[in-house]
Amino acid sequence: MTTPIKYFLLLCMIAVCSVCRANPFATLQCEYADNPIGIDALSPRFTWSYSDKSGFQQHDFQLSIATNSTALSSGNADFWVSEKITGNQQRIAYTGVVPLQSHQRYFWQVTSQDANGKSYQSPIRSFEMGKLSPNDWSAVWITDTNDKEYEPAPLFRKGFNIDKKIEYATVSISGTAYYEMFLNGQRVGDSYLDPGYTHYDKRILYATHDVTSLLNKGANVAAVVLGNGFYNCQSKAVWDFERARWRDRPRLLCEINIRYTDGRSETIVTDRSWKTNTGAYTYNNIYSGDKYDARLEETGWNDKGFDNQNWFAATETEQPAPLLVAQQMPPIRIVREIKPTLLQSFGDTIHVFDLRENIAGLCRMQVKGESGTTFTIKHGELLKKNGRLEPGNIDVYYRPQKPGEIFQTDIFILKGSGKEEIFMPQFTYHGFQYIEIVSDRPVKLSEKNLTGLVMHTDVSQVGTFSCSNTLLNKIWEAGNKSYLGNLHSIPTDCPQREKNGWTADAHVSIDLALLNFDGITFYEKWMNDFIDNQHENGGISGIIPSSGWGYGNWPGPVWDAALFIIPNALYNYYGDTRCIENLYSTMLRYLEYLKEMEIDGILTNGIGDWVSYRAQTPTDYTSTVYYYYDYLLMARFASLLQKDPEIYLEKANLLKDIINRRFFNPETNLYANGTQTAQALALYIGIVPEDRTQQVADNLQKIVAENNHVLDFGLLGSRTVLQMLSQYGYVEDAYKMAGKTDAPSWGYWIEKQGYSTFPETWLLSPEFHDASLNHIFLGAGIGTWMYNVLAGINYDEEKPGFERIIIKPYYVSELTWVKGQYKSVRGIISSEWKRKGDEIELKVRIPSGSTATVFTNQVQTVEAGTHKFTFKQSN
Repeated sequence: MTTPIKYFLLLCMIAVCSVCRANPFATLQCEYADNPIGIDALSPRFTWSYSDKSGFQQHDFQLSIATNSTALSSGNADFWVSEKITGNQQRIAYTGVVPLQSHQRYFWQVTSQDANGKSYQSPIRSFEMGKLSPNDWSAVWITDTNDKEYEPAPLFRKGFNIDKKIEYATVSISGTAYYEMFLNGQRVGDSYLDPGYTHYDKRILYATHDVTSLLNKGANVAAVVLGNGFYNCQSKAVWDFERARWRDRPRLLCEINIRYTDGRSETIVTDRSWKTNTGAYTYNNIYSGDKYDARLEETGWNDKGFDNQNWFAATETEQPAPLLVAQQMPPIRIVREIKPTLLQSFGDTIHVFDLRENIAGLCRMQVKGESGTTFTIKHGELLKKNGRLEPGNIDVYYRPQKPGEIFQTDIFILKGSGKEEIFMPQFTYHGFQYIEIVSDRPVKLSEKNLTGLVMHTDVSQVGTFSCSNTLLNKIWEAGNKSYLGNLHSIPTDCPQREKNGWTADAHVSIDLALLNFDGITFYEKWMNDFIDNQHENGGISGIIPSSGWGYGNWPGPVWDAALFIIPNALYNYYGDTRCIENLYSTMLRYLEYLKEMEIDGILTNGIGDWVSYRAQTPTDYTSTVYYYYDYLLMARFASLLQKDPEIYLEKANLLKDIINRRFFNPETNLYANGTQTAQALALYIGIVPEDRTQQVADNLQKIVAENNHVLDFGLLGSRTVLQMLSQYGYVEDAYKMAGKTDAPSWGYWIEKQGYSTFPETWLLSPEFHDASLNHIFLGAGIGTWMYNVLAGINYDEEKPGFERIIIKPYYVSELTWVKGQYKSVRGIISSEWKRKGDEIELKVRIPSGSTATVFTNQVQTVEAGTHKFTFKQSN
């Protein structure tokens, strides 16, 4: 190699290294999103992380905001510059005096400095505000003249001309319940079932899309079709949504904001100038499905060149709710496609397909045939002995009263154009593995005619786990699928028969959720639904949102504890108190509500260890334990918000004393009636006297071992038993429980039954299939246990947001290796270990700005970076 070339390569290497040193930043987010648009937080939050490989340790930082990226890159932050803040805090909220402006795009940058005074600037990122005041809306809500019982979906369109060159354009849109929008025949966005589900008389969400590429100079057309969702349930079910106080004909609000290159702007808004009609969307229901008659399509209705003179003027109407706020959580998207297997054909009119896994989503059908050919597309989780679909486990709460109403069934009627026609429902989703398609005339179908579409709120995956036990890996995967299958703008219990936001299902799953997925904005949205759900007396319902079902004595305090547990979890995982701040007054009113229900400190209402296998833990015990936990968390929240926690600590200590006097036997060291759940819950919540914790844990192990390590618990035990056995020295017993394959067990579901998601109950009735096969609550605890115990990745409550990390793996004798990784708000945390002879090799990765307490055969504190340990396992 010649000297000039060597010199050139050396310069390149120096340049690359300089860039690496100059830019240690890994992620930069505003409101936990990358370059978001349409946000309405008056005080947006900014977070960032550094590459642990850079070796950078933040000593102080300063955040700058400008209205121009060029100016910001030149050091001219014309809007706001924060104070220089010392420490390793990697978040800040906007606290400037000047209010942010609607529709304004801002640019931001972090300048950080290490302890040696070396300064680093982050890449520039942006955020764009949405509507910050009701007065910012020029559009008005519109509908048609039909009433809420009219079944065909309303269509709307508006033509407009553009005579200038477009620089940038966005659309702000809301529809009750769902919208599908087109510009010049092209679908706007990749979201479905938008906007998210809320209490429609209290709060409605709107979305913002960048539509610059969809508009043209000259003639343009905006078109929208609306779906009913939970806003206008037109069929009857147990949950009373057909009687919802908010029920009405779907409504639309839409505003297209266009900025031209000459600096001028224009706004296209919904008003009475829009035209409306109905078409091929003849019926849609969130529980039953969509009906689409392609013969009623008016070709080009959503594009230019369509003659709408026979359409009608839209009707201006009122906003359904006082609050109209930006949707800041990720939308529901189609995230995966699955080609099915044709299992069996019954002649030429009935075809049964299998996706080979249980999903939440839809099917896309493409088929050619005669005009009027009707396909009835049924979805379910089970098959009958004769190979036909078995809906009996999921249609039990549906009360159809109209002809043709069938649970989880879409209907597609062909236009008969001679070409292949494509159908995909727009205003429903189903939970299913099997699809039965019935045609009203002979049609030969194959796998090519059908595609399964997996849909859920598109949260980013942040956690992975694997180990040498393939069964545990399958259980972990099933847990993720079950969780995601129940994420559709709210956390649901099941994606088919109920689709409800059961509160305890969510709070027992919250650790699994946040260890696997970036869910803060999703849960912040749902916790706002708690605010809207609360009655004047302070009570909340067991399903949220609710049109009125589920208030009162049932489900009760164990379920309601989600009001406290989920904000607490968000703080533990993200170090963020905003959810606590928003919910604080709601929590206070709820605690006052519970005071009216207690009898000498005891709560007797509600349900507890739901769907337990055999053992029944007393409800007055579980309800009162969670009553104590509410006050314990309330004291923590008060301290975090610089309020006096003493009144809540005093009440918590009083309740703790009452529980121990009422339910603890100091002679036997047993709680309540001595079930697995009773012992584990006492340890998990922290009500056991300090000098009795090990004895209570010893009894838990004894109860489990005497039952041949067979689990005997429900929802609460599933979250606590494995964790508490492990924490108090009995990880081998926990592992035996986790690895069982006989019923009842997680392994039985996966290995013996072949399920890809978790059922609602440990066993299904052989005569009548009475439970969903896609529930997360009984499987959330074991997934959390894999991360916390086997991989040993844990947050430290004293330094939340993984500022300090606890790495404490339990080296189970039957495992030869374990790998766990979690992308925290501060960066990637990993813990992996393997056996090598009689030694353990442990490798951990700690993000910049964090420290970790690592447990090997000794306890060590380590800084950011990758660290390796080799040691002999302690007995």
